[in-house]
Amino acid sequence: MLYFVPVRKSTALKKIRPIHLAAVIFFTVSGGPYGLEPLLSYAGEHGALLLLIITPLLWDVPSIFTVLELNGMMPITGGYYKWVKHALGPRWGFYEGLWTWFYTFVDLAIYPVLFVQYATFLLPGIAAYKIWICLLIVWTSAGINIRGILPVGRISLVLAGMVLIPFVVLFFVFFWHHTGSLAIPAPSLKHLSYSSVGLSLYTIMWNCLGWDNVTTYAEEVENPLRSYLTSMAIAFVTVIVVYVLVILVAQQSRINYDVLTKDGFPSLGALIGGRWLGVLIAAAGMASTLGLYSANLLSVSRLPKAMSDDGLLPSKLGILHSRFQTPWFSIVVCSVVISAMTLWTFGELIIIDVTIYGAGLFLEYISLIRLRIKEPLTHRPFRIPLGVPGLCVMVALPVGVYLIALTGVFFSAKEIIRPAIFAISILLTAEVAWQVVVWRKPHLKNQD
Repeated sequence: MLYFVPVRKSTALKKIRPIHLAAVIFFTVSGGPYGLEPLLSYAGEHGALLLLIITPLLWDVPSIFTVLELNGMMPITGGYYKWVKHALGPRWGFYEGLWTWFYTFVDLAIYPVLFVQYATFLLPGIAAYKIWICLLIVWTSAGINIRGILPVGRISLVLAGMVLIPFVVLFFVFFWHHTGSLAIPAPSLKHLSYSSVGLSLYTIMWNCLGWDNVTTYAEEVENPLRSYLTSMAIAFVTVIVVYVLVILVAQQSRINYDVLTKDGFPSLGALIGGRWLGVLIAAAGMASTLGLYSANLLSVSRLPKAMSDDGLLPSKLGILHSRFQTPWFSIVVCSVVISAMTLWTFGELIIIDVTIYGAGLFLEYISLIRLRIKEPLTHRPFRIPLGVPGLCVMVALPVGVYLIALTGVFFSAKEIIRPAIFAISILLTAEVAWQVVVWRKPHLKNQD
């Protein structure tokens, strides 16, 4: 069975280039090390670097390979939703789309809140205007996204530089003044409780997820196969190098881990270079949250459009802007929902995010294996160099990481268990929503 990619007319959208795509991917997946601050409190100095190096290899690499293969087969708007729908049918495609939509709403709600948190390091009184600032970020980003992918890509490239340069300065100042050898603690998880491992994994997984989210606008990318391959490689290397270096510097600086968790990386900058460096890193944190929000809104707003085109969501979500040809109504709806969700706490959002995202990711892994069996001869510009048994082993790695993290949470404090239960409840509502869709459109049940 061959999968034919729809061809746009000459009025197609302007397409994003690899360098801008790399910046968008960087912000979709990471946005810098902000959010990693609790890792040293959870994993300690012996476990932090070990988990930080191992987890992306087990959690991210299989996801990146899966995205490259499936996106090469089907580089179309809707990305992962279309892959799952094609491989497993409309019911599971609906699950995939709905779960991802839910998790991204939760994810997006935290970025304006984090912006205010880092802004408070510079202007403590600004916290009193939290709600108004959050709404300003939400609706300014909506306006930028309505204008199309090129403005988002260009702004992401500028913001990526604003985020990374202060950390380059941090590393330079630290290593310039650090004259002795680095006393790297022996890597070990021996003294960590199971719940600490789980919370550590959630922290790292949250800072490294979203590789599939960058495929929902594949038709708006120049030469998708080469662009995604190059851009993902650049983003992955950048993310891992920055993460490892910043945790290493935090260890060597002997900063109090509770202070780091509470005040964030600006406190690390102030300790190493003085107030000026703390201010610089706080400003970078503000730029990071803006880039994260804009890039993720770009991804999630394309999903309802694809689902509405298939009749699984209201048709209004597929309305395009007359000038910019972007799903403006979907962007507005997303922004309204996010505006109402900016009161969640950061720790709860991490657990909800990863739990829901992981479930959708596993549907993509199943689709990968299913299509290898169902359509072995379909052209794959990028093909993971493994047979079906090898793919099963590859998929087992992130599944294992996910299960350890999830079960570890249930050994934690009651306030940590609550968001995990909430996330599982959200996953279960997909079946209820599907029954409503089938009730309104019975013909979909015959396609399942």
